[in-house]
Amino acid sequence: MIRTMPRWTQASVVDLVNRLESIHGSSIVLHEDPLDELVSCILSQNTTDRNSFPCYVRLRSKYPGWSGLLSLRPEELGQEISQAGMHTQKSRAILGALAKAQASFGKVTLEPLRNWTPEASSEWLGDLVGVGPKTVAIVQLFALGQPAYPVDTHVERVSRRLGLVPPKASLTAIQHRWQKLTPPSLAGRLHLGLIQHGRHVCKARGWTCEGCVLRPVCKEGRRSSASSN
Repeated sequence: MIRTMPRWTQASVVDLVNRLESIHGSSIVLHEDPLDELVSCILSQNTTDRNSFPCYVRLRSKYPGWSGLLSLRPEELGQEISQAGMHTQKSRAILGALAKAQASFGKVTLEPLRNWTPEASSEWLGDLVGVGPKTVAIVQLFALGQPAYPVDTHVERVSRRLGLVPPKASLTAIQHRWQKLTPPSLAGRLHLGLIQHGRHVCKARGWTCEGCVLRPVCKEGRRSSASSN
């Protein structure tokens, strides 16, 4: 019989971060330009870095300032980023974001959001067409230096196996659960640790709980341990 999993608390999340960093190391969250991060995220939606990154580099080289894109029609920008796929939707999303920044701040920048509360910046970014919760959280965490909890495929998989949320919980529920439990100062370290663990240990295929440092605190790990006894 599997023992009942202890309830997840702030203290257990701190322990989780320490366990993750014991094997993956600690990473520094870089606060890059938020508009760079936003455009990069939009381009990367539903494709690989191999397809999206060349488009980003090409845009930055051809249009050193993002305001230069506002002279383009959506169809013209779509041709520039066709390699990234879904170019019609992505071109409209990028142009819409640039236009809103211009209207809100008097120039094409998102720097003022650094001084906003996380709730306010999340609302502003979340109102952009074509920008979902994961993109909002990435921009907040990696560009604005605000506590946020992006849920990509690796974070989702590890979170479910840990038993953080019920099996059928939504991605938003996972995001909110981490937000509730994690000290703001650990947001970036948690996110990067979960991604590294999902990529290298808790993989989608060919994964094993044998020797995993999270096994004592993981629902799936404890189930695996019980079944092997």
